[in-house]
Amino acid sequence: MLRLRSNTPRWVIIVIDQFIALFSLAFAYLIRFDLKADKELIRTEWAILSKSILIYFLVKLVVFYVFKIHKGLVRHTSTADLRRIFLASLTTSIIYWVLGFIRFYQFDGYYLFPTSVLVMEFLVCFMVMIGSRFFVKALFLETIKNRGEEERILIYGAGISGLITKRTIEKDARINYAIVGFVDDNQKMNGTRLEGVPVFHTSKLEELLVENDITLVILAIQNPNEENRKKVVELCLAKQVKMQKVPSPKSWINGEFSTKQISKINIEDLLGRKPIQLDTVRIASELKGKTVLVTGAAGSIGSGLVKQIALFEPKQLLLLDQAESPLYDLQNELKSDFPFLNFEIIVGDIRSLERMDRLFSAFNPSYIFHAAAYKHVPLMEDNPSEAVLTNVKGTKNLVDTALKYAAEKFVMISTDKAVNPTNVMGASKRIAEIYAQKANEKGITKFVTTRFGNVLGSNGSVIPLFQRQIEQGGPITVTDERVTRFFMTIPEACQLVLEAGTMGKGGEIFVFDMGESVKIIDLAKKMIQLSGLELGKDIEIRVTGLRPGEKLYEELLAQEENTIPTHHPQILTAKVRTEADEQIVAVNDLIGLFGAQKNTEIVAKMKEIVPEFISNNSEYESLDKK
Repeated sequence: MLRLRSNTPRWVIIVIDQFIALFSLAFAYLIRFDLKADKELIRTEWAILSKSILIYFLVKLVVFYVFKIHKGLVRHTSTADLRRIFLASLTTSIIYWVLGFIRFYQFDGYYLFPTSVLVMEFLVCFMVMIGSRFFVKALFLETIKNRGEEERILIYGAGISGLITKRTIEKDARINYAIVGFVDDNQKMNGTRLEGVPVFHTSKLEELLVENDITLVILAIQNPNEENRKKVVELCLAKQVKMQKVPSPKSWINGEFSTKQISKINIEDLLGRKPIQLDTVRIASELKGKTVLVTGAAGSIGSGLVKQIALFEPKQLLLLDQAESPLYDLQNELKSDFPFLNFEIIVGDIRSLERMDRLFSAFNPSYIFHAAAYKHVPLMEDNPSEAVLTNVKGTKNLVDTALKYAAEKFVMISTDKAVNPTNVMGASKRIAEIYAQKANEKGITKFVTTRFGNVLGSNGSVIPLFQRQIEQGGPITVTDERVTRFFMTIPEACQLVLEAGTMGKGGEIFVFDMGESVKIIDLAKKMIQLSGLELGKDIEIRVTGLRPGEKLYEELLAQEENTIPTHHPQILTAKVRTEADEQIVAVNDLIGLFGAQKNTEIVAKMKEIVPEFISNNSEYESLDKK
């Protein structure tokens, strides 16, 4: 007996196909005579048929061999096999029809087969051959299926991606999934079936999870409604149901999707919002055909900006950073994704005024997006001189050089930590904001500042830290249970920087709508769940205490500021107080303190420039006026 797991010999497939052909021919004759043929009629028909039966088998054999029907693996029958069998069957029928005319007109006045028999034989032969192959395939898949504990799943998304996911799961013998149904946001699909599997509306998800003992939900929508996706993920977390997602078709291997590519849900899927609607016409009119400089180009925000700007066809894109390895990686990525982009990799330090002057002299950029900065609060608290050198002097160098070479626009990327700063890093960014704003009065260059909170997945942010800690088995460290932060994804932040930067007329500080603040400890708990672990059993959360300079809550506006809405619902203009000219003198004095390397003097001068800078949990609290 042939085993289903072994390859069936080719001659066996050929013999079976010939038997199917013989059955089809016999069945076609029975249908022709309404199953009531008497002996005399059979004898008459056989006398005609007997002269062509060998031709019938010979044609079948040759045509099927030419179309390589016997070479397909029956247990892996696909639509390509179906098409090949259809064409082979159709070809044999056409040949019989042509040979029938030759026999009728050149020999005995009889056709090879009656037309009705030819049509019926084609249909029966094609259907039986296909049916037998899919039957063997189904039997094979059933015999090799994993017989372990069955996992009951729902697929979120009843579109093309969801259907491909279903088919991929069903043919993967290594997994034992029972697909209970599809869930979709489209109300019109509720109550329908997709390849026999029922489709339910998303509103019934909670009921489905409970009543069907669902253990896994797979997100298979490529461009979901962010709010709906967030609700689905939150509900699954609440019901302790595992979640996975199907990657973008761009990452499918050779255009084909494998169950190995189904991955875990990211925390970004919980914090994402509606896609940002950009004024692409305005941005294109500002950037197309221009030379654009991005500082800190190899960083998270910088590289994100580079990829966004590349879409608007600048004349030349200048990528400035001092980190050579990340720049090299970005260079390779751009060559692959934007083969026609004219860009220049520049390894350099914004703290060197001479280097910046040579850069502007050589390339004369029209647009500057300034993303280079030191941003880690604890490190800058310990190294205030370096914070001043990069965040203040580096910004001053760029601002002064942009003015000297009459750049069209300068967009500075700031942070919510510049608002009522409690640490050196935030204060240094606020001083940089002040200098850029005052520069707006000195030349034709328009200086615009954008201010936003934490960026998900950026270098040094809490998300990669938590991911590493989870991978290492914990514990996850949280500084305080009360700490909250605003979060935004890298693409969101970069898109809003572009929108705000191009709409700015000069002198504005644009504030982004960051949504609701998130408790960091809640973020940690959800990341543990998304990793399939259990808090307290598999991994712990440890509260370590606030770090020097760290706030419990971040702000996007100081008390003296209020906002004015813009045409974009997620961008507001902050109305800030006008800074005195004396502050610019103080900024130069601050930079001059670098050589002394006296941290206390440096921080004291920063507090003089930014009176609202009140240190928190820091050795510099003694400098604050009581």
